[in-house]
Amino acid sequence: MSELRDLIEYVSKSLVDIPEKVDVTEITGEQTTVIELKVDKTDLGKVIGKQGRTARALRTILNAASTKLKKRSVLEIIE
Repeated sequence: MSELRDLIEYVSKSLVDIPEKVDVTEITGEQTTVIELKVDKTDLGKVIGKQGRTARALRTILNAASTKLKKRSVLEIIE
């Protein structure tokens, strides 16, 4: 289990109403790691936020953590 995956999972579970439906998958590429976040469709708005602010904040947290680990990562929210 990766620290980045665990971080996104922890934050996402704190945001949503149905934390057991949160699914975080990590796809490691040659240069970039893709973190895929799936939540229940009723919780999608909570993860994205008004005008995408929450999603942007999640990406900022992920970017800061991956920079510290000297990695490159991207967050994708799957509908």
